Amino acid sequence: MIFPQNVSPRRAAEILHRIFDRVPAGFAFRLWDGSVVALGGGRPVCTVVVHQPQTFIRLVRDPTPLNFAEAYIDSSIDLEGDLFEAMSIANSIEEIRVPAIERARMFLALWRS
Repeated sequence: MIFPQNVSPRRAAEILHRIFDRVPAGFAFRLWDGSVVALGGGRPVCTVVVHQPQTFIRLVRDPTPLNFAEAYIDSSIDLEGDLFEAMSIANSIEEIRVPAIERARMFLALWRS
């Protein structure tokens, strides 16, 4: 599947809400333009800093803890806040299952950016 090379921060925020609003704990993403997208329930305990739109696309394609860990290790993302709380959120993310129809909608949304 071919993905776009770029995505607007506004479209990225919409997609993040589609995927991660179900997570019970509060966390956030800071996108490459500096905008912050708060997700989950409550005050964010950590923030994932995404440096490039291409990294966002990579993470959305496969939003698993392993993919996030690889992005962290290769410095494509940074993590601000409580690392232990972030690990708890990662466990919640592991439970997320995005239906195929929703993945298709997100794919189309990326192309419309």
